Amino acid sequence: MVSERVKNGVKVDDHQLFVNSTNIKKVCVIGAGASGLVAARELRKEGHKVIVFEQNDDVGGQWLYDPNVQNEHPLGRSKFLNVHSSIYSSLRIASPREIMGFSDFPFVAKKFAHDSRRFPGHYELFLYLKDFCRCFDLNQLIRFNTRVEYVGIIDHKNKNNIVVGDIQWVVRSRDCKCKHKKINGDDDDEDLIEEVFDAVVVANGHYSHPRLPTIKGMDKWKRKQIHSHVYRVPDPFCNEVVVVVGNSQSGQDISLDLIEVAKEIHLSTKSLDTVTQGLSKVIQKYQNLHLQPQIESLEEDGRVVFVDGSSIVADTILYCTGYSYAFPFLDTKGIVVVDDDRVGPLYEHTFPPSLAPSLSFIGIPRKLIGFPFFESQAIWIAQLLSGKRTLPSYDDMMQSIKQFYHSKDIAGIPKHNTHDLAEFEYCDRYGDNVGFPHLEEWRKKLCVTAIINSSNNLETFRDLMDDDEDLQEAYQSPHFTQLGAQVFPLDHM
Repeated sequence: MVSERVKNGVKVDDHQLFVNSTNIKKVCVIGAGASGLVAARELRKEGHKVIVFEQNDDVGGQWLYDPNVQNEHPLGRSKFLNVHSSIYSSLRIASPREIMGFSDFPFVAKKFAHDSRRFPGHYELFLYLKDFCRCFDLNQLIRFNTRVEYVGIIDHKNKNNIVVGDIQWVVRSRDCKCKHKKINGDDDDEDLIEEVFDAVVVANGHYSHPRLPTIKGMDKWKRKQIHSHVYRVPDPFCNEVVVVVGNSQSGQDISLDLIEVAKEIHLSTKSLDTVTQGLSKVIQKYQNLHLQPQIESLEEDGRVVFVDGSSIVADTILYCTGYSYAFPFLDTKGIVVVDDDRVGPLYEHTFPPSLAPSLSFIGIPRKLIGFPFFESQAIWIAQLLSGKRTLPSYDDMMQSIKQFYHSKDIAGIPKHNTHDLAEFEYCDRYGDNVGFPHLEEWRKKLCVTAIINSSNNLETFRDLMDDDEDLQEAYQSPHFTQLGAQVFPLDHM
């Protein structure tokens, strides 16, 4: 149990300092997913007054599965989406549960767990977030069924266009529990609720707004085109010829999901160099799964033409081409922009220098162990707002950002991959800002093992058990023994 570490729903730390009432801020957190929930906890721990705005009727964010996608644009071409989650029914997490938990709240398989596997289905992670919320009594901070439609600065600027003095934010929100309401900006302004906050934490996730390729003939192709954002189950594709665009995790997962129902699945990839041993095994195993090069054009007669000159006639094109950062509610007068999926300028992927710390973003980085990193972000944001810590000067932050961008350019990394970090070392350096513990070696090893196994055994890696020594090290570590007794995984299948 974690009750010994929790008082009135708030984690008690020996080093916690007295919070000066003059540093208490009224803070708006946008989103009650993993990053928003841990932000709310850390902000409250610092004494701030927190309101979390969540457009759905429960916590979980991306992990709150929503099967009702019939009213969503098939390519997600809406300012405000009907559906936030892009989770499909069969999805299982790609990382072992042991590495995913927050520092003081391990993601353990309970005795009567819904899904006790090491790589459980998405619902198990949703239940974990529900438990986290219940344990730390966060529900009282959340306004459910409330969509934020506008966030704007109340500020004063100097001649250099830099905000000076105390920044405040106007936040306009709307009750969206009535599903029949329009959500594309056509609602009556009288329905909006307007409030003022001292700070805003943007935690709305980045796996909702589809990122689409530009393909010749795409707008004229008359057959079905959808993005994986609205894919849920394979049944609608029964006996169809489906082209899956994108050789990412979702592209591979969904291709396998379609095997039993589709007539043919053609998995189109930008480069054959990205084809792993595991994917090769799957293609050899299933006769109706084919690997194709990049698409050259889409023809009005239904043909999909590939760059090697070959073509097939398809019923559906399913774009598994990733997601874009989108903040349709945010108005910073051009200070923070999204340029080809580079959100910036952001110091350490979190703070816009001229608006920090009153505006911050949590959960922007990708390709890292998310929950511990979100926690370190949340602690830093909360302590900056309470005055326990300070940021470098505006000039120093901007210089750091420019150096970071330059390093990406030299390495030949495309702008849209700016926030793909994939570095344990970066997570450790980031945590040093608030004394957050470095990632444990067992956590790193379990993560790397999962990546290697998925590359070599795409279809079965989630059910492999070849890291017993690392597991034993994990379950004997303080991360798990803090629960009061050793715990061991109940099931690995």
